[in-house]
Amino acid sequence: MPPTLANGKICYVEIPAVEIPRSVQFYRAVFGWKVRYRVDGRPAFDDSVGEVSGTWVTGRAPSREAGLLLYVMVDSVAATLDAVIANGGELAQPIGADAPEITARFRDPAGNVIGLYQDPGAARGTS
Repeated sequence: MPPTLANGKICYVEIPAVEIPRSVQFYRAVFGWKVRYRVDGRPAFDDSVGEVSGTWVTGRAPSREAGLLLYVMVDSVAATLDAVIANGGELAQPIGADAPEITARFRDPAGNVIGLYQDPGAARGTS
């Protein structure tokens, strides 16, 4: 099914990277993002539901502090943090800091701060 096309939809993300292959591996392993290669050979991604696409860019400073903050929805924040650490990321804000919301923040291999969000209904098994 093609992605939703609608006025105001967030559709494309550029993520600063120090080493693009390392970032590709990280996001593929942690979130299951589908990686494809453009005609020019540069990698691009589609999120796990095919609604948002983007790429990794060099020559741009990583977002090391939470200004504009992107959150990725996950089934389990705790399990995703384990995958983040196992794949070279680091914890930036633990679970519970935004209670009652189930969130956390991490730094990817380039140092970008990204948020994780878990649907509270999923935590109760009602989602």
